[in-house]
Amino acid sequence: ACFRLLCSLLIPALFLSGILCVCLVILLWGIRLWIQQRKKQLTSAGKDGKRPLLVAFFHPYCNAGGGGERVLWCAIRTLQKKYRNVTCVVYTGDRHATGEEIIEGAFRRFNIKLTYPVKFVFLEKRYLVEASLYPHFTLLGQSLGSVFLGWEALLKCVPDIYIDSMGYAFTLPLFKYLGGCRVGCYVHYPTISTDMLSVVRSQDTRFNNAAFITNNPLLSKFKLVYYYFFAFMYGLVGSCSDVIMVNSSWTLNHILSLWRAGACTSVVYPPCDVQTFMDIPLEEEKNTTEHSIVSVSQFRPEKDHPLQIRAFAKLLKEKTLGQPLSLKLILIGGCRNQQDEERVNNLKHLCEELGVLNDVTFRINIPFEELKRHLAEATIGLHTMWNEHFGIGVVECMAAGTVILAHSSGGPKLDIVVPYEGHITGFLAENEDNYAETMAYILSLSPEKRLEIRENARRSVHRFSDQHFEETFLLSVEPLFK
Repeated sequence: ACFRLLCSLLIPALFLSGILCVCLVILLWGIRLWIQQRKKQLTSAGKDGKRPLLVAFFHPYCNAGGGGERVLWCAIRTLQKKYRNVTCVVYTGDRHATGEEIIEGAFRRFNIKLTYPVKFVFLEKRYLVEASLYPHFTLLGQSLGSVFLGWEALLKCVPDIYIDSMGYAFTLPLFKYLGGCRVGCYVHYPTISTDMLSVVRSQDTRFNNAAFITNNPLLSKFKLVYYYFFAFMYGLVGSCSDVIMVNSSWTLNHILSLWRAGACTSVVYPPCDVQTFMDIPLEEEKNTTEHSIVSVSQFRPEKDHPLQIRAFAKLLKEKTLGQPLSLKLILIGGCRNQQDEERVNNLKHLCEELGVLNDVTFRINIPFEELKRHLAEATIGLHTMWNEHFGIGVVECMAAGTVILAHSSGGPKLDIVVPYEGHITGFLAENEDNYAETMAYILSLSPEKRLEIRENARRSVHRFSDQHFEETFLLSVEPLFK
């Protein structure tokens, strides 16, 4: 009797599920046809009578001035050089700036001049991808928010080729299956990584794993299940990409294990303006008692500026340098929003607490020429992010001729601060003590020895040049244009 009851319930349930699936497929197909119709209405033929090929980049923060934005503008410049019948579109949420101001900002910050105009599609719902909107379940919230933002983008402009250049993988199926686009992505940093899973599994406290979770075994287990579910979904959406570009060996390893799409995945090192920094003459230091330590990175929590300040304070306190030195720490970076500005204020309070406020300088959203001048005068280039996906700032410091001291993880460890032709190119550290000791060691070296390290570092960074990026980028995106 029980079996008959189950059968009598199961058959209608299966039938109903089948009908719902068919309805969903018909609905999605209908939406796709409607979007294709809309595409024909929205796009017009060019001067030669041919409709240009629309290549759209999804980059909601295209005016932020970080390494990811340099990749965006170099990618657009590369496509404009190679393909004549291409119109580049940028989906952005930077509504406070005009298209001309954004282009001018790219030139001022990155020294990049575009050959042809770019079409900007301004999005109104960028707040949906702001981390501050989701105090809990941030990864899931931002990812679902990006789908709604992507839908707004798709309704405003339907491209032929869609490239997510900022890490919003959940928009890829939207543009591929509903927009009928060929889709590609440039991954700067996996939204979730096996490292993040191991942090939660080992109940380690980090900026993205609060102490109240690490102290509670039940909450830790729940967060681990949530992370595994999210990693599965992330793998699913990412694998629908036709072309996947990653920025380093570290990112490659994670994307291969999560997306399992090795055939269409390749490493495309981000373009670093190494030539401009190499114009800075490399000379032996004339003044051996005054030294500046420079950090170049956006004021975001993962960049770990507090570690830089604490290590610098320790260095000043211990004074184990063997001679009287005048030291200055200069923190250079971009502020994207109010949270970043608050972060800078908190860092100033930390300097005050540690008694180093007069020895630390903050330079925010500075022009390219000023950045170059600071790097030209610096002795040490400092970087402290754990598992930095690549590290454009690290490359810039090495090209400019500073002695780099980076975090012993991620891109800096695997790709950048590695021996070149058997010679040392810089230093790596992991914690406050390591950083303070290594800075003291670098400052204790003779100017001749420091010059030797700086020359090795400069020779090693040619593989991160704009030209190398252009070659590998074009090779990778070629399938999208066939």
